[in-house]
Amino acid sequence: MPVAGAPGTYHDIVVDEDDAPRLDLLVARALGVSRSQAATLIADGRVLVGGQRQRASFRAARGVHITAHVPPPPGREVLGEQIPVSVVFEDEHLVVVDKAAGMVVHPAPGNWTGTLVNALKGRGQALAEGDAEERQGLVHRLDKDTSGLMVVAKTDQALRVLSKAISERRVTRRYAALIWGHLPEDEVVIDKPLGRDPNDRIRMAVVPGGREARTDVVRLGRFTSTELLRCHLHSGRTHQIRVHLASLGHPVVGDDIYGGGGARKVVGMPPARHFLHAAWLVFTHPVSGDRMEFRSALPEALRQSLLTVAELPDLIASPNPLEYFDFYRADR
Repeated sequence: MPVAGAPGTYHDIVVDEDDAPRLDLLVARALGVSRSQAATLIADGRVLVGGQRQRASFRAARGVHITAHVPPPPGREVLGEQIPVSVVFEDEHLVVVDKAAGMVVHPAPGNWTGTLVNALKGRGQALAEGDAEERQGLVHRLDKDTSGLMVVAKTDQALRVLSKAISERRVTRRYAALIWGHLPEDEVVIDKPLGRDPNDRIRMAVVPGGREARTDVVRLGRFTSTELLRCHLHSGRTHQIRVHLASLGHPVVGDDIYGGGGARKVVGMPPARHFLHAAWLVFTHPVSGDRMEFRSALPEALRQSLLTVAELPDLIASPNPLEYFDFYRADR
């Protein structure tokens, strides 16, 4: 299923109310875009009501079919840049990186440079073509301020096989998260559909009719006002872990978008950072069939924050506190 409003997609909208809003508002709501963007699509003839062009102020009757085409962005060359990037494994088929917080994964409006794709191309390596130049090689993604492990395909074959494995949930992706408050149980399954927030297109939300999303959560440590969790993704929706945890009333510490950004000094968190780290990645090599397993220690900023909230002297000497909390135990 295409993401609503994604470039290069077509959408069918059926009016299901008697007092429908103006066409521009209706399209904006259905696609998760701004009203001005919807008006531009209408003016460019990319929105048809019953096969006919209409004005932005037009109000359609119940049962009318509306089609909308969101065009792909104009082509733009993605240049390689000399940007430091932590590579933990590489062969002729793929590369596994440990992405730093603050790095955007791929070029997009507002971030055409300085991304992970720019950095990988700057190393002089080939990347799988994918569906667009700016997303070359990407099998999955991490939010800008989420750190940790990612696998990137260097060949089209690797991209095809790994993407299929992701969709069939045969890639293990587990994240360390620090949340505000305390869960009612040690293990929680969050199975809630996600989609664009109808009131704020920058945010995602739990919405009826959204895309299926499941996150399995295990509590590893309970502290005065926070808890350390291991989150296992069964799907990979945008902001999934952050939205799922916030929906329980326990947002990720430092998450300014979903309600966890306050009281940073209490937990020793730096600005513009949330406590979410992709710490464990397991998959089958797309060519050799070998089991590939990678572990990433907490970045220093998150390690210091965990030391602050845990108040456990034994942790000070541990280079990776996640091992102390049995994060990597396969039976949990």
